[in-house]
Amino acid sequence: MGTVKKDILIGVLVSLFATFGGIFLYLEYFSKFGFYETLDLIKEGKLYGKVLSLAAIPNLFVFFIFIKKKQDYRAKGVLLTTILIALTTLVLKFF
Repeated sequence: MGTVKKDILIGVLVSLFATFGGIFLYLEYFSKFGFYETLDLIKEGKLYGKVLSLAAIPNLFVFFIFIKKKQDYRAKGVLLTTILIALTTLVLKFF
């Protein structure tokens, strides 16, 4: 695997980790309800897209860290993942 592909993959993985971390932080600390109760409310209200877009906010910080460190290909991986999350949010909005 070339170094470019490896760096993009690292960016994607870090971005996914940041997104899941954002979901966990939202469910655990910012919600008024308990973890599983909040999950049930998200399912009932079909709020997947809204929660997913909130959870993608940490990607912004990860992206700028990679840019500042001049790790452009890793930043590109974060950007690709963020675009996929945005498209997923768009699809979830209509279903």
